[in-house]
Amino acid sequence: MRGNIFFFHQRVCFNETGGLHLNETITWYSPVSNESCIDDASEPYTTERMRQVPGGYTPLTDHFQAMTIDFNNPQELEELSTRKPCRLCLPVVKEGVLDAIVAWFVLQLDEDTNLSTGPDEETCWEQAVYPVQGGLGQTVKPGNTLIVDVSCKNSYLVFHSVAILSHELKMEIEVNIISDQMSNSLASEAELCDALANLQTSSEPKSNFLQCMLESSEIARLNNTQYNEHFKSALDNILSTLTSMDDGVCFSQTMDDQSTDMNCENSNGQSCSDLTSDILCVLDVSEGFSILPLIAAKLRAVKVFSSLEKIQQQAALCALAESNEISKDLLEFWHNYLDDDSTLLQRPQSGKLWSVIILDAIEICGLIRQGLVEKAALARCLLRPEGRLLPQCIKIYGMLIESETLQRESAVQGKEATLGFNIAPFINQFKVPVHVFLHLSTLPHIRLSEPVELLKLDLMSLVTDELCSEIRVQVHSSGRVTAIPFWYEIYLDTDVSLNTWNDTSHWKQAAFVLDNPIQVISGDELRLKIQYHKSSISMIVNHG
Repeated sequence: MRGNIFFFHQRVCFNETGGLHLNETITWYSPVSNESCIDDASEPYTTERMRQVPGGYTPLTDHFQAMTIDFNNPQELEELSTRKPCRLCLPVVKEGVLDAIVAWFVLQLDEDTNLSTGPDEETCWEQAVYPVQGGLGQTVKPGNTLIVDVSCKNSYLVFHSVAILSHELKMEIEVNIISDQMSNSLASEAELCDALANLQTSSEPKSNFLQCMLESSEIARLNNTQYNEHFKSALDNILSTLTSMDDGVCFSQTMDDQSTDMNCENSNGQSCSDLTSDILCVLDVSEGFSILPLIAAKLRAVKVFSSLEKIQQQAALCALAESNEISKDLLEFWHNYLDDDSTLLQRPQSGKLWSVIILDAIEICGLIRQGLVEKAALARCLLRPEGRLLPQCIKIYGMLIESETLQRESAVQGKEATLGFNIAPFINQFKVPVHVFLHLSTLPHIRLSEPVELLKLDLMSLVTDELCSEIRVQVHSSGRVTAIPFWYEIYLDTDVSLNTWNDTSHWKQAAFVLDNPIQVISGDELRLKIQYHKSSISMIVNHG
């Protein structure tokens, strides 16, 4: 399968972003591997609803039967995990880039009834997606043959030894993609092994490259070039302003020199004052792996502090700094200066304040991060007078929609879906009003209004996470209001902002789903009351 936006979460797709080179010395990899599982906790796949993947996908081969399991045969079930891999030869039917193998199940309930979890079915199931980690940019076309070994390890269906045979090799292979005797039909096993050795797309990384595992959300953020470029632009503006204001004076110095005996030290006994004197200090407290400190250090000679804790990721950031010719003296890891129970947001040293603090405001699922307003209030106390928070402001936008899909996925609807059993009153007591991880661009829905600003969070001034607003929304299309999806405009400064509703973004969207849909006609006006409480958003919708 050739997938578009999906694979931005599984491998680093760009060699450069935010002015930094990414792949010169590091091999990045995802915890999701299409190779054999190492232990019971390892999963070789992730899941996606392929019908709703932004950008769509292109099937490169016809669908094929990978394995058959007879649950009424105890001996077959016992031998399943020790069964030798089955080799499949799959003719490529459409040109594209090989990104992943998608798998689903057809459950044969009896001789006449089956149930499919495939991407073309109206089903509650997602499909299993096995990323092909190697061979970035490997193009296949009709005439090529995809070679895949299939086995069952630790109760997981596993696709491995993925390779591509091109027609230029002139190998005569008899293809029977359904038969379990696939390997017996190959013209020459020796020739095939040689070809596989030369064409493996899941090859081992180069031994002299540093390897670093990133979570899918971290990979997606690295691949969000707009995110990194916009932060670069905002940091450039801010650091340029602070540098010009400095004019040779260390604005970080805000307290008396008598407090120097309170300096913190790292594990090597090196004082923070040795690290931060007469230089602007940037602290990045983003969740997970972040290259923003290096983007800042590449722009100006500023001291940058990363909040990374994992040793492997710290080593990767140091390697990135070196390969991008950033002085090792400019990068520090703030956790090295803290006790285990210390709060992350504190002064770099008594007598010093941060020039810039970068906060991670929005979760990838589409919600505001817990405690954001409190963190922003604390961070403001740790900034020098001219210092800045990134982001400075967040505007929440939403619109009225009708979506039967979202309504069905949020609550049990009536009696028919459960064979006449009236379980909805009980089950729906446990539903949550906010639906997350939405691809709004592919969610089946009808827009009933234009997007409107729901609420504004000014992180440079807010002191409480108790906010509410009331607005009126004009209906432009008749229908039933079933939900109000919402997303964010994140203002890094007054000129640079990021929108979380973007197909190339690593963020998803969320939606507030109404308990009772509201029937509207064009020209109606609805009154929305929006409440922000402890990082959660709730809404009340009434006719105006």
